[in-house]
Amino acid sequence: MTEPLSCFKAYDIRGRIPDELNTDIAYRIGRAYAEKIQPKSVIVGRDIRLSSDDMAAAVIRGLQDAGVDVYDIGLCGTEEVYYATFAYQDDGKPMDGGIMVTASHNPKDYNGMKLVREQSKPVSGDTGLNDIKQLAEANQFPAPLQRRGIVKSIAIGAAYTQHLLAYIDAKQLKPLKIVVNAGNGAAGHVIDWLETALNGAVTFIKIHHEPDGHFPNGIPNPLLPENRHSTIAAIIENDADLGIAWDGDFDRCFLFDETGRFIEGYYIVGLLAAAFLERNPGAKIVHDPRLTWNTIDIVNGLSGIAIQSKTGHAFIKERMRKEDAVYGGEMSAHHYFRDFAYCDSGMIPWLLVIALMSKSGKKLSQLVDERILRFPASGEINRIIAHPDAVLKQVQQHYQQDALHIDFTDGLSMEFGDWRFNLRCSNTEPLVRLNVESRGDEALMRGKTAELLALLGDG
Repeated sequence: MTEPLSCFKAYDIRGRIPDELNTDIAYRIGRAYAEKIQPKSVIVGRDIRLSSDDMAAAVIRGLQDAGVDVYDIGLCGTEEVYYATFAYQDDGKPMDGGIMVTASHNPKDYNGMKLVREQSKPVSGDTGLNDIKQLAEANQFPAPLQRRGIVKSIAIGAAYTQHLLAYIDAKQLKPLKIVVNAGNGAAGHVIDWLETALNGAVTFIKIHHEPDGHFPNGIPNPLLPENRHSTIAAIIENDADLGIAWDGDFDRCFLFDETGRFIEGYYIVGLLAAAFLERNPGAKIVHDPRLTWNTIDIVNGLSGIAIQSKTGHAFIKERMRKEDAVYGGEMSAHHYFRDFAYCDSGMIPWLLVIALMSKSGKKLSQLVDERILRFPASGEINRIIAHPDAVLKQVQQHYQQDALHIDFTDGLSMEFGDWRFNLRCSNTEPLVRLNVESRGDEALMRGKTAELLALLGDG
């Protein structure tokens, strides 16, 4: 009998410490990763959670016992593991994979891992994660090799910082005052590196800056409205031009304008798509199906090619590689870049935004207000529902007669003349997620949102 491991999810590993994930399981994951991926060299990094050092040490032992050399980058964000995996070489030899120990924005008694192979290609359910799970569950590994892997601590800060700054022309930046809220997660040291490199071009007002796995100011998850107050207050108090907040492993960044207003990730996708198309005419832009009209309108208007992909980082990255897309964005504040090995970064987006603000002379509110008016959106609304599949069918039947277009790329998307919605089931919970948008009619969007929520309530 093998012990079932509940910490394996669709795209990564996440579980409560110690019952769902512990050092024994972490060791087995290291051994299983080595057996499945067959790497010679692997990057390992960890976030600031109280259990992360022990989890990383156990994974490293597992890799070493399989004869794998480990290149340890220490405390970091997920994108630093991505960067090191695709960019770092030892004596001319590239890395074969990377493991990041993190639970991102989960409660503080959780931890997890994100796995990639060479060139930071994701390891998810259909690309090896299920096989790693089975190997870890079986726990039937050969004796440790006589030639154990070595562990080498490496520093990537200087090269990574220069890579980030290559996306903008730092000399063209106007003096800006920016509130940065690391949420006591892992983003603080990168802000410090960028502050030094920018040499006073930008003034950073740092809040919750020090990494602290106790999360004294709450779990770093700016998607929760209650976690935004300190960022908003600091913007107003300091008369700042912009606010930025990150989740724990900073692979997502969330933007606030000069009034302290939270800007939905959807509108940042459109803003960045436009920036990339100006530099790369005719390029392809990948987006998710939840909210689409603003992105498609911008991409088509700049003679780009908009491509819809199923939601989720593994799907977006795979589609971007297939299409050679220059940029991909999800409304959940994940932004993906071809020059970043098609991976998501929480640092590149805000650098691009301040470059746009500097070039245009416009405030962030002025860059997004017109788009918000043209395509008002509900933002994602979650509802717990006992039988979500049945409810999706009921909603489809209710609107079928009037729909101009129905799409099942990810859940149910239905389009009408002047409004549309997407309704999709969660992969892990009895939950449905609703997004509604309209063409320039906020009252219609709100009315249809209420109408759909009433239908869901009936379910």
